[in-house]
Amino acid sequence: MSRTLESLSDQVIRENRAVFEAMVSHRFVEDIKADRLSKEVFDRYLVYEGDFVDTAISIFAHAMAEAATIAQKRWLIGVLDALANQQIAYFEKTFNLRRIDPSAFDTNRPEVAAFRDGMLESARSGKFLDTIAAMFAAEWMYWTWSRQAAECRISDPLLKEWVDLHAHEDFAAQARWLKTELDLAGDSLDPAERTRLSAIFGRVQQLEIDFHNAAYL
Repeated sequence: MSRTLESLSDQVIRENRAVFEAMVSHRFVEDIKADRLSKEVFDRYLVYEGDFVDTAISIFAHAMAEAATIAQKRWLIGVLDALANQQIAYFEKTFNLRRIDPSAFDTNRPEVAAFRDGMLESARSGKFLDTIAAMFAAEWMYWTWSRQAAECRISDPLLKEWVDLHAHEDFAAQARWLKTELDLAGDSLDPAERTRLSAIFGRVQQLEIDFHNAAYL
């Protein structure tokens, strides 16, 4: 009897379980769940994350340009629309309401720049699946902790809105699409390529940990 091949997404999550769990139980996440995230940390995070979301538009644009099928292109166009017209709009509104001046923050500090620039460079110089693996790492992680945090009391309405945005079915569908794309491609990849993509997933989790640490520094 032939052995059933493990799905690529299951493989990368299994192989990177420790660093994934470290990120979804990060101090930032636990502070949100306990309703104790300080205004200063959230404001700093908003600037860093808003800067990354702007970059994510370029990342997904690279993926869209490299996509092999019209179905992939259509989906990624939808992702770009959501980033530009939902997530960026959230930051514009929130910066205004909280009187945050993004220029007053250093978005080039090492932990922030390493995540932003590393993800963008991977999209620019890597393969289509490199971007899929990297963004699967980021979005599966966000969806995992956000759907848990959404069940908790969050007194800051703008923080609650941010968590709910990532717990919403629209964001879940995006994370599942990345998972499916990875699995469909993984069935025909050799073990070395599967291992390489798994390493991308793990590297992104560590970059995310460092990025979220920066909100406290």
